[in-house]
Amino acid sequence: MYVIGLTGGISSGKSTVSAILSKAGAYIIDADKIAYEITLPQQSAWHEIVESFGKDILLADGNIDRTRLGEIVFKDEMLRRKLEKITHPKIRHRLYDDINNAQAKGYDLVVLDVALLIEVGWSNIADEIWVVYVEDTTQLERLKVRNSLATEQAIARINSQMSLTEKVKYADVIINNNGSIKQTESQVLEAWHRAKQKAKGVLHGSNNME
Repeated sequence: MYVIGLTGGISSGKSTVSAILSKAGAYIIDADKIAYEITLPQQSAWHEIVESFGKDILLADGNIDRTRLGEIVFKDEMLRRKLEKITHPKIRHRLYDDINNAQAKGYDLVVLDVALLIEVGWSNIADEIWVVYVEDTTQLERLKVRNSLATEQAIARINSQMSLTEKVKYADVIINNNGSIKQTESQVLEAWHRAKQKAKGVLHGSNNME
């Protein structure tokens, strides 16, 4: 199994790259989707989050008010780490389960879409790391518009992650998302083609060893 770790910063365009890969036939394992699922009412992380942060973070239907919880944890690093201590082990466990499920279905290449892949020390799961990069000013403006945030709120969320300038130091592939969608798509498909060739090489080498 060959694993691509797709990462970036908030509002860098990682979801756009993931969508391009999905359209190209990639098997995507989305950490955000996993995080959402494990925090639904009565799921494993839901109980621990409510116990730690109180019932004030719940909506009337029992779902976690993610906007409210985000406001709390992005203002206080200790509380953010408290939340991560609850969710991250569960997300990592699901990532491995999903990789194994993909392999059982016959896939030899998967994409892990994980925003905090490097920050939380999960880069060792991947055979190569793709970082989606944009300029700081572009990232800030996109986030403000996308989430209807004030500048101060947007900066706090960006600063809760490793800077993109630092992240690209870990990259095997850098996807520059400052230009048009077509320019981004061209980079993604070229890198995807190379990764598929590598995956075939890994699989072929594994078969030779058996």
